[in-house]
Amino acid sequence: MSPRAPALSDPRPVLVTGAAGFIGYHVAEALLARGERVVGVDNMNAYYDPRLKEERLARLSASPGFEFVRLDLAEPAPTAALFAACRPQRVIHLAAQAGVRWSVSHPEDFVTANLVAFLQVLEGCRAVGVQHLVYASSSSVYGDQARQPLHEGSGADHPLSLYAATKRCNELMAHSYAHLFGLPSTGLRYFSVYGPYGRPDMAVYLFAEAMRAGRPIQLFNHGDMVRDFTYVDDVVAGTLAALDHPPAAGPAPEDDDPARSAAPFRVYNLGGGSPRPLVDLVDALERALGVTAIRELVGPQPADVRETRADVSRLADAVGYAPSVPLEEGVRRFAAWYLGRSGR
Repeated sequence: MSPRAPALSDPRPVLVTGAAGFIGYHVAEALLARGERVVGVDNMNAYYDPRLKEERLARLSASPGFEFVRLDLAEPAPTAALFAACRPQRVIHLAAQAGVRWSVSHPEDFVTANLVAFLQVLEGCRAVGVQHLVYASSSSVYGDQARQPLHEGSGADHPLSLYAATKRCNELMAHSYAHLFGLPSTGLRYFSVYGPYGRPDMAVYLFAEAMRAGRPIQLFNHGDMVRDFTYVDDVVAGTLAALDHPPAAGPAPEDDDPARSAAPFRVYNLGGGSPRPLVDLVDALERALGVTAIRELVGPQPADVRETRADVSRLADAVGYAPSVPLEEGVRRFAAWYLGRSGR
């Protein structure tokens, strides 16, 4: 659609950026299911096969409560026009250039999509008085820390990739707008999200493709990696719960916790809460797909961290977040979707 002013009888919508992406699709679908009006935005780039994005978008477009705008959020004038036209009440900003390893070879993509575009979103929120901005950060901001589990007060100033650096910058940018303009914002540090309609460059999908084709899968750091795998339904539940609880301004925190502020600003971990070795993921995929993986143990990647363990207690205390899908069940659901596509 072209940006247009909604009818006076329309409720102000939720704007979901990256709506044709993996998490954005699931979040938009859940908002529609609970009766929200959703305006979805995506630039439909070709970082991975756009046909998967089109498939997600087609499912969303079947709902009368969904409208779609194809737009590059890094463009100031069109983004400002979008905000002025739909005047969203709340914004869930999930559009970004993803891929830790991709950021090593394509740094310009991350500056444009993750920094320039985020600035335009912040400006749009300020211009129309958005009541709450929820945006995707990442567990990558923590870098490679020996002290686990990771909590929001842990240091986040030594990222190992430009991708992680841009996500940390998003948190700092959001804080400045919360302080200067009173824009309530919540950053969610997602941990290793997986599930149906996932990105083809993510481990679960990559491994499934290789295993079904009889190709070896590469286990970096010789397989000695731990991840707090988080099923997408738990991510959606946590994201919507956060959306429904905008932070308020208050007294300055007594400690130097970077995730808290006197401004209406918060940052939370959003993970599965049950970290597992990478080999457990492979074992679960073998059972769910009915094939045996050819495992190739290789050295570490410079942008990868060895271990992520999420302390999700703050999000649980703030909004009642309680992840419920264990790895084996989540992998089974992913495999059922994967095998069901195109008669695999």
